[in-house]
Amino acid sequence: MSQALELYIMPGCPFCRKVLSYMERQGIEIPLRDITANPNDRSTLQNVGGKVQVPCLFIDGKPLYESDDIIAYLEAHA
Repeated sequence: MSQALELYIMPGCPFCRKVLSYMERQGIEIPLRDITANPNDRSTLQNVGGKVQVPCLFIDGKPLYESDDIIAYLEAHA
């Protein structure tokens, strides 16, 4: 993947687990940002995306929401 990717997550979120499970099965590694562990990550998600919703995949600094959309993006670009 040539884009800069970051995945914003929250432990316990079933949709986050869905994306993480897919990534594990496919051997995809992306930097993870836990919004419950780091207030700066939560602020970034709010300020850039306009909402605090996870999972959120930042692609070159642009947010992509919804677990199915994130998985589809990863399938197409992995």
